[in-house]
Formats: sequence, C-alpha cells, structure tokens
Amino acid sequence: MKTAITELFGIHHPIIQGGMHYVGFAEMAAAVSNAGGLGIITGLTQKTPELLAREIARCRDMTDKPFGVNLTFLPTLSDPPYPEYIAAIREGGIKAVETAGRSPEAYMPALKAAGIKVIHKCTSVRHSLKAEKIGCDAVSVDGFECGGHPGEDDIPNMILLPRAADELKIPFVASGGMADGRSLVGALAMGASGMNMGTRFIATKEAPVHDNVKQALVKATELDTVLVMRALRNTERVLRNKGVDELLEIEREKGASLKIDDIIDQVAGVYPKVMVDGQMDAGAWSCGMVVGLIHDIPTVKELIDRIMAEAEAIIRQRLTGFLDGTVEAQRARAVA
Repeated sequence: MKTAITELFGIHHPIIQGGMHYVGFAEMAAAVSNAGGLGIITGLTQKTPELLAREIARCRDMTDKPFGVNLTFLPTLSDPPYPEYIAAIREGGIKAVETAGRSPEAYMPALKAAGIKVIHKCTSVRHSLKAEKIGCDAVSVDGFECGGHPGEDDIPNMILLPRAADELKIPFVASGGMADGRSLVGALAMGASGMNMGTRFIATKEAPVHDNVKQALVKATELDTVLVMRALRNTERVLRNKGVDELLEIEREKGASLKIDDIIDQVAGVYPKVMVDGQMDAGAWSCGMVVGLIHDIPTVKELIDRIMAEAEAIIRQRLTGFLDGTVEAQRARAVA
C-alpha cells in the first residue's frame, strides 16, 4: 500500500509505532520496522544522550530498515539537554523524528539541517496547522480516544480527522483508537495517509514490558480507561488500577485547588514499576480506549500482516462490494 506516509519515510506499510515511555526500546522499534512499519525509539526513556546513541546503535544491529526516534518536549523547569539528544539522533543516522509535547519550533533548524523528516503529534487542528507552518513534514493527529495526553478539546477522531483533512496540506496519520485493519481503512477514508499505534503494540510478543502489562491489556475493555489531571490542564488517559483510584479520590477532595505535589506518588516514577516490575497497581500509566479491541498477543509481524490483510479485504471486497451490489445486506438485529 503506497501513501504519502510510506513514500515520506521509505516504509512498506502506512503504520507507525508511536513513542511510548519504557516501551520504545530498540527491540520494539526493530520489530515494527522489520515488519514493514516505522519503528520508534523513545528518546527520553534513555536518561542521557549517550544512552540514546547506544540504543540507536543497538537498533541498527537488529534492523536494516528505516526507524525513527520520539523526542518529547516537556514543560519542565529544567529542560533535558535537547541539543545533545538531537546530536545523538543526527550522528546515529536517523532520518525520522516524531516530536510531541510542546512545539518543536526552536529545534526545527537543527533537525532540518540534518535532513530529518519531522512528524509532530497534535491533538487539534490549530496545533496541526502550526506544525505545518513551522516546517514539519507530517502530523500525527491524536484523537480524544488516545492513551496519554489527548489535549483539552475532547474531539474524537471521527470529527478530528476530517477536519484535519480539510485544513492541512502536509500528510497526516491517525493516532488514538488504532488497532486493526478497520482502523486503518477508516483513517484512510477520513483523509489520513496511515495510522500511528501505541497501546496495541504493547500487547505483542516483542514488546519489552512485563507480561503482567500485556495480560492486563488483553483483559481490559474500552470502559477501563479514565482521564486524570484535568484540573491541572495536563489531562492523561490511563488504565484504571488501585493507584489511579487513589489519584481520583485525591482529585475529588482537592477539586480546583489540586497541585501536582498532591498526586506525585501516583504519577512519578510509575513506568519502571509497571513496565519493568509488573506492579499493575503502581499508579497512572498511559493506555488508550483501543484496549477494548485487544484480544491477543501476536508477534509484531503477525499483527501488521493481519492489519494489512484485513484492510485489503475491506477495501477490495466489502467497500467495492457495496458499489457492485455483491455484498449481501446484513439483517437487522432483532430487538428483544
């Protein structure tokens, strides 16, 4: 399948693995790239630029296909050494960077000078247009369904994607709620040139996380995620657990006076506890509503091959079948 995204990044399938804290290691990125998608190493999971350089080199030993690095620009008092991270990315020969968080505008000259294609994650059309204006090559449009930070507009992808298609000149991928061939075809129908998957890739054999995490994703339903930190305007969609329930209770008690220090035990240092140690009640960790569509733990190649086969069947058989009159109308479900 050729789209603007496969052409931009030199990949076989229009599927990108989003950057995920304590998930986007070399093993994950290489597996996705070897299966024809674009694998992504999560830059800031590596504590120093030197460690990121080492992780990029490790990934190079695992794949000869294109892969990228996620670089999230955080609203912190003391910024990570972003120029040094970018230098590690450039010297590692990386040609694709997924940016997220704050605008990457200040770092675009350095990225573009290195010949790097930039895809910025946005939760609104206005932010997508700003990304286009500052020179991003593509956008990852993140709907309200997504795991992690959905922004504050609460617009789901059925509306957000067509709106992005109406306004953007650069290509974009759909992010949030993406899991299978139906997701991909739906995203393409609404104007996207591919899709970005996060949560779904965690439930794969190669994902370098504790098995408790994978089993939790298989058992969960679309009703098991919840939004936290709304009062801080730092909304995050997470999988509900005991630590999250404690966080929600604190939020109820504090109301509009909530401060980050009030919930620090439920949000700080949670990822290694969950992803490495398998402590599923440790606190808040990002998970999308798409968890309701996760029912197995395949290899990454099995998952991507299945997605592409499903997508082709939907396009060639179901959709053209409607036009050709060869798809039998489904019976209406009887009402009890």
